[in-house]
Amino acid sequence: MDAGVYEKKGYLRQRFRIFHLQDRAMKPVAFHYHDFHKIIMFLDGEASYIIEGKTYPLKARDILFVSAGEIHRPVTTPGKSYERIVIYVSPDFLSDLGQSRYDLASCFAMARQSSSVMHAPPGKSHDLLFHMNKLEQVAHQDGYANELYTEILFAEFMILLNRSLMDNELQELQSVTYDSKIQELLVYINEHLTEELSVDKLAEAGALSRYYLMHKFKAMTGYSIHQYVTSKRLMLAKSLLASTDDPIADVAFQCGFNDYSSFSREFKKAFSLTPKGYRKGL
Repeated sequence: MDAGVYEKKGYLRQRFRIFHLQDRAMKPVAFHYHDFHKIIMFLDGEASYIIEGKTYPLKARDILFVSAGEIHRPVTTPGKSYERIVIYVSPDFLSDLGQSRYDLASCFAMARQSSSVMHAPPGKSHDLLFHMNKLEQVAHQDGYANELYTEILFAEFMILLNRSLMDNELQELQSVTYDSKIQELLVYINEHLTEELSVDKLAEAGALSRYYLMHKFKAMTGYSIHQYVTSKRLMLAKSLLASTDDPIADVAFQCGFNDYSSFSREFKKAFSLTPKGYRKGL
């Protein structure tokens, strides 16, 4: 991947999609992010998952929470099975589904605070694998009011998923590996997106040498610092364009871009629309 180029993968044209997938010879997947949320139930095989610089070894019934904008990739073993159920879901759909009374996306926030991968042991009050399997099967059927039925089952699954986290029925993984200094900087970057985030500034904030920071950051996240900061700023801009009436030039500066033309160019590269075109399509 060239310097300054980052990768947003996939487009979600429906409100949500669900797949049951199994691979034995999956090609290496580059670090990437989505502008939708992703939930994965790992079923069988040998794999690990890297999310925002943390590596999680997977075992059956692990649930992965990947929020929109989080940089991630799976790491699989050639010749070994990698079986999982995957849900893509639009953040706007979760908001609409909660009807402003319930934050069905809170599971992603809770996971970010504790662990992006949680284990769902069998025998708990909310059998998430049973409900996820049922949802996946119904989603690919064709019967009376099947679209409505699928959405009802999806709402039920999201309610039970949130309840499982709130009731402490999901277990945090103990064997996560990461670099604590890089994790501190990732938190710093995401809390200071609107400020100057040069390599020198970050090296000073993390008490690291410039060379070590650049080398270690790329090794842990797959992105250069510039790529990472730009992708996070673009996700913030996308959110502000959807949730405010602020002039687009103001949004660009609020998200840390120094000039409108570079903001517009990077936005179109990431989302295949200009900022103006994106706002018009809302």
